[in-house]
Amino acid sequence: MPADRFSTATRLKALGEQAAARVYRARPPRRNRLTGRAALLALVMCSLVVALAYPIRQYVSQRSDIADQRRKAQDAGAALERLREQKARWQDPEFVRQQARRHLHYVMPGETGYLVQDGSGTGSAPKGPQAAQPPWYDNLWDAVDSADKR
Repeated sequence: MPADRFSTATRLKALGEQAAARVYRARPPRRNRLTGRAALLALVMCSLVVALAYPIRQYVSQRSDIADQRRKAQDAGAALERLREQKARWQDPEFVRQQARRHLHYVMPGETGYLVQDGSGTGSAPKGPQAAQPPWYDNLWDAVDSADKR
């Protein structure tokens, strides 16, 4: 098409439209940041978070309780095993004799028992008026007698 056919007004209008198209292509169209769909989605997400917060907290709490109970059961199983081993040891007469000698200071017939003190003890025998304190029941009876005399 020849350019003579168009008037100057038509040419200016076409140039203006081309310039406007270039400007609008260079700058993206401006959108509203919060649309109705986005607001609805945000509302639904908040509702889900609020609705699921308590059950999730309960779930986590129960899982930790279960872990604690399992740990206690393992500890109880280990203690049971130790007690079974100890029971088996006490079934052995030689072990019983050894424990009686060690803890109760028993001696077998014909043996002479000695108790050796190595001097490592820190306590010393009390001297003076504290050496011969009366037994507790005498103190109690004296307190009752003195209360009756009042």
